[in-house]
Amino acid sequence: MSALLKAGPDKLRLRNVLAWHSGLFLLVLTLSACGEWLPHVDLAPPYQPPQYVVPASWHGASPFVEAKPSDGELRQDWWKLYDDPVLNRLIEQAMAANPDLQAAAERFVQARDMMMKARSQYLPRAGLGFGASNNRQSEHALFRPPNIPLQESTVSMGGIASWEPDFWSALRNATRVETYRAEERAADYALAGLSLQAEISADYFTLRGYDAQIATYVQSIDLYKRSLGIVKTQFAGAIASALDVARVESLLFGTETKLAQVQGQRQVTEQSIAILVNMAPAGFTIKPVETLRVTKFTIPQSLPSTLLERRPDIAAMERQMAQANRAIGIARAAFYPNMTFRVGGGFEDEGFNLVKLVNSFWSYGSAVELPLFQGGYRRAQLQQAWSAYRETEDRYRSTVLNAFREVENNLSLTKQLAVAADRQDATVGATLKTQNLTTELYQGGLASSLELIYAQVATLQARIDSVQIKAELLKTSVALIRALGGGWNRTQLPADDQIQPFDTFQYTYLDKPPPVGGIDVSAHNNGIHNDLTKRSTP
Repeated sequence: MSALLKAGPDKLRLRNVLAWHSGLFLLVLTLSACGEWLPHVDLAPPYQPPQYVVPASWHGASPFVEAKPSDGELRQDWWKLYDDPVLNRLIEQAMAANPDLQAAAERFVQARDMMMKARSQYLPRAGLGFGASNNRQSEHALFRPPNIPLQESTVSMGGIASWEPDFWSALRNATRVETYRAEERAADYALAGLSLQAEISADYFTLRGYDAQIATYVQSIDLYKRSLGIVKTQFAGAIASALDVARVESLLFGTETKLAQVQGQRQVTEQSIAILVNMAPAGFTIKPVETLRVTKFTIPQSLPSTLLERRPDIAAMERQMAQANRAIGIARAAFYPNMTFRVGGGFEDEGFNLVKLVNSFWSYGSAVELPLFQGGYRRAQLQQAWSAYRETEDRYRSTVLNAFREVENNLSLTKQLAVAADRQDATVGATLKTQNLTTELYQGGLASSLELIYAQVATLQARIDSVQIKAELLKTSVALIRALGGGWNRTQLPADDQIQPFDTFQYTYLDKPPPVGGIDVSAHNNGIHNDLTKRSTP
């Protein structure tokens, strides 16, 4: 073959063949450039997101909220409002390593690639093919015609290009559907991140509530042990009865039981946090504290009308509605003719003699397809598309209503829990005073052991209730921030022109697309978080 390539005329003929195939490739590029400029009709109905009439202000009130538009927006790192370094480190670790959040980012990447696959359908397609064969007949074949060679070779090379002009925008609308689906996945990622932040914060405040309860139980147990010692001493001196001893023992043992239960609940909560921050529960601990701190801060309250722009779940649902709208255009396009252009050529001859490269072939043509009768298939498809669109409208309205419900509920709950926390602190003060007075009376012989136990039980329960109310207030404030969108805004979604993951003629760096909308994935260091033991105690 190399010897044949040295011949001048053969090189010229080969150059002509290669030039022909280059021309085919240039034709593909020309069609790609002209495709967008050809006339086409968009059969999708005009789309506008529903406009709702909403209240001018929120019905609920909250100690964390000042209903002033000038307050501004929630900060995106809203958890720092609680001024807790441990919570900050936990959320930072979770946002970097949580596998569910990373999986949501990969779903966004896959949606971008699905858009590219749909987009490729209305671009021209071209391909090249090469084939060769060597065939030999038996020398002893019966009735073999004369002058037929025993052996012959065949070589072929060809190319083909095809293109669908997409006059009715079916392929374009399919691309827009996938673009909107990618934007929906971006909103899902934002929702996953916000949910992760809120879940860690709620679990963390639950854990700190258990810490405060444990500290309270430990203090009470120490008090009850001292009381038991005093009563036993009095019993030995015939001052107290065996009933007094039994009562104090019952109080002590019951409190120790409750302590063990709370310690178990704390361990379970700690293990839940470990999973969220990508740590094995066995090697994860959070140093306990003795008090539950409630930070006073203001949550900027946006107007109800802006809630539609601040909730990722609402944005995701709206993108679903946009997809359903484009699906109507695809169903309508099925009623119109479909046209395809095709061009191809090459050569095929026996042997490897390049002189015969001039024995080439070519073809071009077009095809038009118009289904005339399909038994109602296209009409059913169109009606289904309209129904699916109306369904997304209903689901969108339901999502909006639930969003308003969550905000109003948490506004009211934070208000009432703040009042309850203040009143319960007053209750704790009153029960402590009662306990101290009862203790003095008991030591002076003016009160019974039963009265003392009642006072101690009331004090313990009041302190536990105070901790539980404050923990619930903190968790409700987290739920309120989540209901308000957690500082997210719809403008953070990637634009339509940012969804494309790579250029049409890009063939390198395809392991992952460039990040958009703040969403990135780890391709080269995907196992960086596989060690589940190397995190220090927060």
